[in-house]
Amino acid sequence: QVQLVESGGGLVQAGDSLRLSCAASGRTFSIATMAWFRQPPGKEREFVAAIRWNSGNTYYADSVKGRFTISRDNGKNAAYLQMNSLKPEDTANYYCAADRLYTGRYALQGVYDYWGQGTQVTVSS
Repeated sequence: QVQLVESGGGLVQAGDSLRLSCAASGRTFSIATMAWFRQPPGKEREFVAAIRWNSGNTYYADSVKGRFTISRDNGKNAAYLQMNSLKPEDTANYYCAADRLYTGRYALQGVYDYWGQGTQVTVSS
């Protein structure tokens, strides 16, 4: 089992930056990919970004490309989401996820085995 705990959310103004962290514990050696998803108010959860644990290859949703950066620190068993130039439409509950087997379908929620509880990000205009 892998446990994931997110932190770093908060209330910011449009144009500000935030850095989310996801701390992993347990059987972290089994992690293949870590990802961030978000669920805006009243909407479905959607893919934001993913990173392959070993290679560091990254993938982004078009809506955040160029503004958000996902990274990981294997030594600390942590992943991060640096969010710059935040917009009100980025307001959402942000979730960290991890899978045990890389399938290439990094944007699909169903491939992830472990999920955190989420951290709220609110961007005011």
